Amino acid sequence: MLWPMRRTTYCGKVSEENIGQRVVLEGWVNRRRDLGGLIFIDLRDREGILQVVINPGSVPFAEADRVRSEWVVRVEGTVRARPAEQANSRIATGKVEVVAEALQTLSEARTLPFQIDAGWRGEDDQNVSEDVRLRQRVVDLRRKRLHQNLRLRHKFITAIYRFLDSEGFISVETPFLTRSTPEGARDFLVPSRLEPGSFYALPQSPQLFKQMLMVAGYDRYFQIARCFRDEDLRADRQPDFTQLDLEMSFVTQEDVLDLNERLAAYVVKETLGLEIPLPFPRLTYAQAMNRFGSDKPDLRFGLEFTDVTEVFKGGEFRAFASAQAVKALLVPANLPRKEIDALEAVAKSKGAAGLAWVKRENGALTGGIAKFIPPSLHQHLEIAEGQTALFVAGPWRRSVESLGAVRLELGKRLNLIESGYNFAWVIDFPLLDWDEDNQRWTYMHHPFTSPNLDDLEHLQSDPGRVRAYAYDLVLNGSEAGGGSIRIHRRDLQERMFAQLGIGAEEAQEKFGFLLEALSYGAPPHGGIAWGLDRWVANLAGEESIREVIAFPKNKEGKETLTGAPSTVDSDQLAMLGIAVKE
Repeated sequence: MLWPMRRTTYCGKVSEENIGQRVVLEGWVNRRRDLGGLIFIDLRDREGILQVVINPGSVPFAEADRVRSEWVVRVEGTVRARPAEQANSRIATGKVEVVAEALQTLSEARTLPFQIDAGWRGEDDQNVSEDVRLRQRVVDLRRKRLHQNLRLRHKFITAIYRFLDSEGFISVETPFLTRSTPEGARDFLVPSRLEPGSFYALPQSPQLFKQMLMVAGYDRYFQIARCFRDEDLRADRQPDFTQLDLEMSFVTQEDVLDLNERLAAYVVKETLGLEIPLPFPRLTYAQAMNRFGSDKPDLRFGLEFTDVTEVFKGGEFRAFASAQAVKALLVPANLPRKEIDALEAVAKSKGAAGLAWVKRENGALTGGIAKFIPPSLHQHLEIAEGQTALFVAGPWRRSVESLGAVRLELGKRLNLIESGYNFAWVIDFPLLDWDEDNQRWTYMHHPFTSPNLDDLEHLQSDPGRVRAYAYDLVLNGSEAGGGSIRIHRRDLQERMFAQLGIGAEEAQEKFGFLLEALSYGAPPHGGIAWGLDRWVANLAGEESIREVIAFPKNKEGKETLTGAPSTVDSDQLAMLGIAVKE
């Protein structure tokens, strides 16, 4: 029989202002302690924990003697101050407690597969493997850390809604079941029962729909959108993920960047209470790659590259003499050979042939390629006593990206990465990227990105020279968002398709609906998508986005809690006209 009286407040909300008041609390037994007849229960709900005292001989004593950790109970009692010497400064309710006058068990619990109580008491949680935590996600979600992360996520999303509403945006939902179009990753396909042999595709993004909303005159659209991509996973990827998707009409690139800077500053202030300085620094794609070896550079530390291609050109060191690019990285440390070998493995993992090096010791350059260093190097790179210089040579992109990976590794090993939130824009991306495997040009972002009109004359004659009106928002060395000004003229879109090797017939087959929409009078428009999971992980200080998603997939794309993906009944397959090949 349940009491007619229900919860009057949350455990974590009880404070000194409530002393003398009667309260009804409902929650989980975080911990139970029996001190020679006097029983203490740390009662937990989503707001925190509160100590409940059950005196010997009191009405609830017999039931309190029976309860165990993670049982769900209801407690009625009076709030009182804890003796000063017993106050607990690690929790918000540490100066008060409730003396129980009634206690009722609402649900019993088996012993948990791992303990989750420590975090709520202000102590470190147990170190439990991620595999175990994901398999037991319901228990894992009880941890204080995940409660904080998911509530941070909620605050982040509600702040987005407030800001964009004030800027005249409207939220519009776009379909989950649509057609397959090439957007850079593999589609998840959904078979149609009503049209056997035909398939829907889950959207990789709402890209084409939001462009058509602009053609339809909606001017400012946004959506907290679910997206699906069948790609290899890592810490910051999931097969289904969430993004903030927005689009604006009659705008230039500058308008989009300005709005997103103000939005970023607003959501950080609303979620963390921090002021983010505006405007954000900007780097061109070429500057980011040449200085940091990444189009999403981590600017929380230095270690910029020096270009020494000309220094070695035509010299006696054959490996460098004819290289397209030779990049140097000056390290403010005398790296031991073992450390250099480990860094070389990092460089090779990104395609570098090797990692050359020299040190200055006792006033002279020693080791590695010291005997090949031309005297003119010091005009470009001054290696001080106790410093190490690292070099990578080869094709430009491979050289900068491999040395960029070395730079990031050094930032971690030398503890150079500063705390805080560092934003930057990377702009002026190339429109096209050379696909070495297929020996043809492909898009760097997507096929709907507008070329920089100043470079349009080179689209056929020198495609690699054409810049795009494309931009990425970088946060702490990760891509927080990416977008572009779109192609809004049908003739230019058809030209772009042709440059990508998509003929008129194929373009009509795959993108006819978009081309038709553009033929009805389309405004100039552009937008951006933020990786919402990645944003929240950054703000929460988490390495993996799985820590800010309620029910994520593991590294193999499996949801171990439910067992997805799983086989299905043969009758279901037959209904869809599908046979599984062994």
